[in-house]
Amino acid sequence: MEQLTGAQMVVEALREEGVEVVFGYPGGAALNIYDEIYKQKHFEHILTRHEQAAVHAADGYARSSGKVGVAIVTSGPGFTNAVTGIATAHLDSTPIVVISAQVATSLIGTDGFQEIDAVGISRPCTKHNFLVKNVAELPLILKQAFYIARSGRPGPVHIDIPKDVTAELGHFDYPKEINMKTYRPTVKGNPRQIQKAAQAIKDARQAVICAGGGVMLSGAAMIARTLVEKTKIPVVETLMARGAFAHDCPQLLGMVGMHGAYVANMAVSEADLIVALGARFDDRVTMRLSEFAKHAKIIHIDVDPSSIGKIVEVDYPIVGDLKNVLEELITALADYDPEKQKDWRARLANYDSIHPLSYDRDHKGAIKPQWVVEETGKMLGKEAVIVTDVGQHQMWAAQFYPLDGAKRWVTSGGLGTMGFGFPAAIGAKKANKDRVVVNFSGDGSILMNIQELMTASANDIQVINIVLNNNYLGMVRQWQTFFYDDRRSNTTLEKQPDFVKLAEAFGCFGARVERQEDFAAALKAAIASKKAAILDVVVDRMENVLPMVPTGGSLYNMILEYKD
Repeated sequence: MEQLTGAQMVVEALREEGVEVVFGYPGGAALNIYDEIYKQKHFEHILTRHEQAAVHAADGYARSSGKVGVAIVTSGPGFTNAVTGIATAHLDSTPIVVISAQVATSLIGTDGFQEIDAVGISRPCTKHNFLVKNVAELPLILKQAFYIARSGRPGPVHIDIPKDVTAELGHFDYPKEINMKTYRPTVKGNPRQIQKAAQAIKDARQAVICAGGGVMLSGAAMIARTLVEKTKIPVVETLMARGAFAHDCPQLLGMVGMHGAYVANMAVSEADLIVALGARFDDRVTMRLSEFAKHAKIIHIDVDPSSIGKIVEVDYPIVGDLKNVLEELITALADYDPEKQKDWRARLANYDSIHPLSYDRDHKGAIKPQWVVEETGKMLGKEAVIVTDVGQHQMWAAQFYPLDGAKRWVTSGGLGTMGFGFPAAIGAKKANKDRVVVNFSGDGSILMNIQELMTASANDIQVINIVLNNNYLGMVRQWQTFFYDDRRSNTTLEKQPDFVKLAEAFGCFGARVERQEDFAAALKAAIASKKAAILDVVVDRMENVLPMVPTGGSLYNMILEYKD
């Protein structure tokens, strides 16, 4: 049996797992690993300019490819810089493996140079983590890490490897298959529960399907569409499920939650049955819990049993992989009559006509940010991969971009991480080399990881950053306006860099857009440049994201307009 160093084992395991790209940043404790990366020819390594960006890039790659993303960082500050990326992936259930180097085993616990308790820090924000104590256990740990990350409810797995272990020789016996007695995700749903759920759907008169991020993670978008086409049951999407259904699907009511469509929120509020597909009932979806879907029975299908009943009481729990469960559910609904809910669909159509998603399209002043999103959608359509940072621009993108397709929507939902968008878009572009990748950002968010312009430039990775520039931390300003008597404490960004010169300084394309009629040409020029780009689009400073359900409010009590 071949003997390899621990560092060689890491590289060989990545080859065995079919890894094509790794994002990372070297350092002292990681030198042995990076020396082997230099020698190998199996995968590409992208040097990001910050460890947080490396993990976000691995996250974006995973979300838009369906594969496990990989990031490698060094010890101490290298790892602590990566924690935000790990936590982001954890709350959005993204399958990534993060390998961190650690000081030598003899120095652990001595407060040595660049030592930190990495496994202690990562424990609350990973699906699982490992501290490798000797080279003999490294091959199995590497195999387990990839298996855990991708199976069941996906998530980040962290491996911390001391420097002396990366230099130690050992036998590389890499398992072909994995069998963990204490970890066996349930993938097949209980047949009796599925039959009960099917009967509940048949009996309902005002049912709503709520698609969550699990639809994307399980690759169940197409079969979920089949369910909706067959039953004609109205469907709402959470933020993480945007694009699971075509934007022009007749049954799609839109996004549900704090900034959801009026008709979507009303549908959930008045439904007599909610069919939750891989949705975890986040507080931004339920809002006031005591009022959430209070007239409805709830069917909850999820591969993670701990998610079922965690937030809301469930009448029909089904543990299993969505694709498997939906196949059986569709069979059980063979005799379903869509006409039973004809009146319900008519009522919802009326709600949609009363308060559709809209904005002042006849506005003659500054560019409306919603218009920028819509115009981008008209130009690029469903084939583009849309990534966002976090803030108003994120909600406008979710509301107004004509999404249609799984793995074309990448955003930070659970942690709400400003600075996620650009590096995640770099990862998404590596997974989608032939697609246009757009990152909608704000003038606050884009600066959080602006150094990644160098990563994109140095590696010829074209990401189009559309910055909706309102010279504010826009979403925080909106809350101050609505709920704090317009006291704009530390949210005004009057002094900002020249984004065009900044982009050019990094060898990227830059353009400033102040008029609607100039936007299309600027976007076309950015794409034609073949370079990473910043389009600095000056938008209406005081535009608000509406509808909005105030914190503590009921889902059916929305702010639909705001007047000074």
